[in-house]
Amino acid sequence: MEDRAKLIAEGKTSIGIEFGSTRIKAVLIDGMANPLASGAFDWENSYKNGIWTYSLEEVKTGLQTAFAKLKADVEKKYGVKLTTAGALGISGMMHGYLAFDKDGNQLAEFRTWRNTITAEAAEKLTALFDFNIPQRWSISHLYQAMLNGEAHVKDIDAIYTLAAYVHYRLTGKRVIGIGEASGMFPIDSTINNYDKTMLEKFASLTKDYPWDINAILPEVLAAGDEAGVLTGEGALLLDPTGEFKAGIPLCPPEGDAGTGMVATNSVAERTGNISAGTSIFLMVVLEKALSKLYTEIDMVTTPSGRPVAMVHCNNCSGEIDAWAGIFTSICKEMGADVTIYNVLDKMFELSLKADKDCGGLVGFNYLSGEVITGLDSGKPLFFRGPDSKFNLPNFCRTQLYSAAATLGIGKEILDAENVKIDKLLGHGGYFKAPVAGQAVMAAALDAPVSVMKTAGEGGPWGQAILAGYMLNKKEGEALEDYLDSRVFGNQESFEVAPTEEDKAGFAKFIENYKKGLAAEKAAAEA
Repeated sequence: MEDRAKLIAEGKTSIGIEFGSTRIKAVLIDGMANPLASGAFDWENSYKNGIWTYSLEEVKTGLQTAFAKLKADVEKKYGVKLTTAGALGISGMMHGYLAFDKDGNQLAEFRTWRNTITAEAAEKLTALFDFNIPQRWSISHLYQAMLNGEAHVKDIDAIYTLAAYVHYRLTGKRVIGIGEASGMFPIDSTINNYDKTMLEKFASLTKDYPWDINAILPEVLAAGDEAGVLTGEGALLLDPTGEFKAGIPLCPPEGDAGTGMVATNSVAERTGNISAGTSIFLMVVLEKALSKLYTEIDMVTTPSGRPVAMVHCNNCSGEIDAWAGIFTSICKEMGADVTIYNVLDKMFELSLKADKDCGGLVGFNYLSGEVITGLDSGKPLFFRGPDSKFNLPNFCRTQLYSAAATLGIGKEILDAENVKIDKLLGHGGYFKAPVAGQAVMAAALDAPVSVMKTAGEGGPWGQAILAGYMLNKKEGEALEDYLDSRVFGNQESFEVAPTEEDKAGFAKFIENYKKGLAAEKAAAEA
């Protein structure tokens, strides 16, 4: 404890702060990436005027609260004040749209990744670029605002993702990590920058506006690059007490996809990771480009610029959590002292006792739309046939299968492209209960799924590692080599391989699931 207190006092540490969809978390690590302390702030998006959003006041409050709790955790554990660090990094939900004028005034509500309101723009840009542009990408939101004739577009001076915006407020630098940038605008991995040809094509659409697309996008940086220092104003924004010092270097701001890759050591070719929480996505680092455009597959990059195929689904654990809330309420009405976490653990445990095909039960967890299955909006559904085996274990397994189903459908495209995967690593709430989440996901993706003991640390830990990489890397040391030698060399992991029985059960569920899509689409439309 004395050694750690000395490291903290001397600033031989790194801090990662991530703005997740339900939690803002700050993590402090040492030079070997061991977590030392943390602080968090829970928040939720709001649905205002047809847009999923967070206010910038919430962003400020969440940042300051999470950091204050980190400071308090440090002082409680080590008896020293957190006044400095070796490096700092900001990460957040990828994609979205934050627009500002030349005076720094916000021009429109923050439009998050969750919105599916840019279908026209995404379709037209995909055709123009011959490159898949998903609805949630920043460029889709910008172009949709142009197509809508929104008055604010003419006044744009800068657009950001959430992580890039917070980084700008802390440093005054309009920069972005390449992984996060790949969710704003297509990246050319041969130059680690925005694709020049596509920039020119987009510029042809903006001749009636006074701005240049090259000027309003943040500058692209790769992992290991320095991305500015904490200014005096930024230090006070982070810590209004004035105790935390300015001058600390920051690494490039990254997205939760990139920090997830780092947190699971999945930045080398033929590795992949599954992030399963409010949303779910599979990311596989490719050996070569896909043979053609797929509107269901996003092409993004690792934090060091390697091409990555990403299967992204908007819905994962939300419906599981909702049912767990109902069961928890029933237990409490009957006088049982249980928490929702107890109930969630039991649901996952019971799923292992279920029929492999869920006994004919089918569930859709669609709280919002899903591009992969062609839905612009969604309605959660659960249904069964008169001959279905309707019992609690089958119900619980149905919820777990439902959370993995759309991802499994998207993975079918990578299988057709003969994409090789040596290992998949899971992280997020879906994998917290032992075995169950891994077994289901292994069956859904037909690949072994490992979970490391550090998987629960997640994105903010990954961003803290990226800050540490910038600070501590050797000359010419690649990110994957740094992770192997400095972070994951002695990490324990637990692997679950798919069984033939599990795969057959999931295949039968998916067969029923695909037939049930007609009902889901009708429910959403009605």
